[in-house]
Amino acid sequence: MSSAISAGTVLAFDFGTRRIGVAVGETHTGLAHPLTTIAATRGDEWLRAVAALVAEWRPAVLVVGLPTHADGVPHAMTARAQRFARKLERQFSLPVEFCDERFTTRGASDALREAGARGQERKSARDRVAAQIILQDYLDRRRPA
Repeated sequence: MSSAISAGTVLAFDFGTRRIGVAVGETHTGLAHPLTTIAATRGDEWLRAVAALVAEWRPAVLVVGLPTHADGVPHAMTARAQRFARKLERQFSLPVEFCDERFTTRGASDALREAGARGQERKSARDRVAAQIILQDYLDRRRPA
């Protein structure tokens, strides 16, 4: 994966086996926003949805949340997220960066609960809000001190 950071729009993904949360942000403003949730279907059907987002937003870089155990040790989902990232990089010829995603789903659920979201509403927004948390962390780490 690339280590060069381009200025412009960034799309971030919270990869999961059932759903893929997506967020969008700008390196200039340093702000991330939840965008959508894509069904992680069998085969590459999800790729069409990502392709439509890439065509619409024209990102300079893609960010994929990298899941690990709480102590940072990789597990089965780590490898799956890495394969997902490699597929994005090959398909779209864009740089792909990883960002630690430990505790983002829990953080997204807590934030939605505090905002008053309930049940299905909270569940349907959780993955895109987790992607927003991943992307905000990515943007924050790249801001000049």
